[in-house]
Amino acid sequence: MLRIYFVICLLVKCLISSVSFSQTTTIEITDGEVTRIPIAIADFTGPDGTATAEGRQISKIISDNLRNSGLFAPVDSAAFINPPSSPDIMPDFANWSPLGVEGLVIGSAYFDDDNVLQLEFKLWDVVTQKALTEGGGSADPAGLRRIAHKVADFIYVEFTGDKKYFDTKIVYISESGPQDKRIKRLAIMDQDGHNHRFLTSGRDLVLTPRFSPTAHEIAYLNYFNDEPNIYLFEIATGRTEKLGSFPGMTFAPRFHPDGNKLIMSLAEDGSTNIFEMDLLTRNTKQLTRTVHIDTAPSYSPDGSKVVFESDRDGRQQLFIMDSNGKNVKRISYNEGRYATPVWSPRGDVIAFTKMLGGEFFIGIMRTDGTAERLLAKGFLVEGPTWAPNGRVLMYYKQDRFKEDGTGGKTRLHKIDITGFNEIIITTPADASDPAWSPLLGGSK
Repeated sequence: MLRIYFVICLLVKCLISSVSFSQTTTIEITDGEVTRIPIAIADFTGPDGTATAEGRQISKIISDNLRNSGLFAPVDSAAFINPPSSPDIMPDFANWSPLGVEGLVIGSAYFDDDNVLQLEFKLWDVVTQKALTEGGGSADPAGLRRIAHKVADFIYVEFTGDKKYFDTKIVYISESGPQDKRIKRLAIMDQDGHNHRFLTSGRDLVLTPRFSPTAHEIAYLNYFNDEPNIYLFEIATGRTEKLGSFPGMTFAPRFHPDGNKLIMSLAEDGSTNIFEMDLLTRNTKQLTRTVHIDTAPSYSPDGSKVVFESDRDGRQQLFIMDSNGKNVKRISYNEGRYATPVWSPRGDVIAFTKMLGGEFFIGIMRTDGTAERLLAKGFLVEGPTWAPNGRVLMYYKQDRFKEDGTGGKTRLHKIDITGFNEIIITTPADASDPAWSPLLGGSK
């Protein structure tokens, strides 16, 4: 089990309460071009002032996190001239200004005599030649990647004004085998694709995992003897709990923001309606009553609203209602069919899958249906899920099958909601149905 010694907030202290540099580089998150912030990240050193193996690994993780966000341009360390041998030493800014960098990260990282990782770091603004943030912490060897993600999060926040998202997990469905006999397993990994492990054996068909608000549990759909069942999986222990069997269910339920309820769709007699389950009493309450198909519900961040897809107006469209099922309102009116809506953690936009002209798209729109923008497209793109800061989306994309039956590879992608920086996440096998966790440990 992962064991982190350091306080979740990393003991970071801001040395300057208001920094003009951070204010001028706050990034618009909805559209427009994004200029990457040049930054230098020196290899972290040991007590003797030389780079350690663990220090180089941590520096690379931080650099990769920032680069993959699409908002930073880490400079190759080969260009560095005499980086400080300790975060306590003030840099010679004459060595860094010619590189054009705006930020400089200096740190130390080493394993002490008890095999505990000791880490300190300091972030400098090269333009003003002032320290922005410093911090430190410790972790056991298994926590090395996580402590690096946390440092990257603090750098990300300081320079962009945005919220953290590197210290998170992704749960998804790992797929292998021929298309007519597909093996699907529940798998989990860090948001960058590392620390991968399987959670289920593949004996049963599993679909659409969802994280709880605490990130401690996963709800998912398990098909046994062709019957859909809802299970809860406790990540720390591997314990599973069956919540019930639900004939006709095709999507796993989603958690209410308070973690005490689940929202789901159930099919009966040709129609599908939306229900809410109280996890404490296991009682269910029906929220919609139509003869059509209401499905794929998702709560707003405050739990007061629900977005869902329905064919009640003739074809798949998106609707919003109060969480008690009242005041239903259609929000999608453009061409095509809409599916799998997911409310942003910020509460301002909704992500969705769209089918139009023989292609699939991942898009976002405001909660009133305006300002629709399509971010990604392909033969099949589906299943959007939000990073906890509401800035990045992950989804899965399947390639087109070839005439000989080959092809059809399914991979996870992530993209900034400005529509740039689409990245493929490497997984051991094909991958679908991703779900992004909240920040681990509940840190903001």
